Amino acid sequence: LPRRTRQAGAFVIEASGLSKRYGDLIAVDGVSFSVQPGEVVGFLGPNGAGKTTTMRILTGFLPPTDGRAVIDGHDIFSDPLAARRAIGYLPETPPVYPEMSVEDYLGYVAKLKDVPRRERRAAVDRALERCGLTEVRRRVIGMLSKGYRQRVGLAQAIVHDPPVMILDEPTVGLDPIQIREIRALIRDLAGTREGKARTVILSTHILPEVEAICQRVIIMHRGKKALDAPLAELQSGGASLEEIFARTTAREVAVPADVAEEARP
Repeated sequence: LPRRTRQAGAFVIEASGLSKRYGDLIAVDGVSFSVQPGEVVGFLGPNGAGKTTTMRILTGFLPPTDGRAVIDGHDIFSDPLAARRAIGYLPETPPVYPEMSVEDYLGYVAKLKDVPRRERRAAVDRALERCGLTEVRRRVIGMLSKGYRQRVGLAQAIVHDPPVMILDEPTVGLDPIQIREIRALIRDLAGTREGKARTVILSTHILPEVEAICQRVIIMHRGKKALDAPLAELQSGGASLEEIFARTTAREVAVPADVAEEARP
């Protein structure tokens, strides 16, 4: 597939007909969606719906059986290095080295993500500050609380200042205070900074988290996209996100073009 050059106002994420099969098992089935710069999208679905598989395809960790994905104007398969530079990815288990200090680990990640040597120190300092890690920068990661390790995971996702963040269950296993702190941090990271708006895809099972952070909701069900609509539009009739989620995932067959309207009470 040819490389693409991003144009002003273009979608920062474009997924087209993404499918993933494992023998007779269809994990993702013809999923298509686009995300504009600055959007914060909740990516929802029951266990086994295909959310994590889709995110791994978007981040280049997993090849699709069919379809294509473009990140910030770069095809993830024909131009993978440029596409991956545009992404900050936090999987469900943060990819940290517990024996390293926070500062050394972020410097290592910045090097892996091709941050120029002359800019590396400033990039690490910026990530430490934005994620509230400055006071623990010299602490060994394995000695930090789970909440702080999650902050380190977020810091490694933004150390190269990507336009896109893909977060898979960023608050799983945290206590209520830590959840509140991480939510506030994600809202801050998603905001416009120095004229640049960061795009975020957030996968979570905690629906109040989506209501607090996201502008738009995509729901996966049995490998298909079952719903894709602005959160405010979905809730305009008074239905809660929990009710909308339950009705959407109870359907045997999803019809993406009509489901947003049907989800209203």
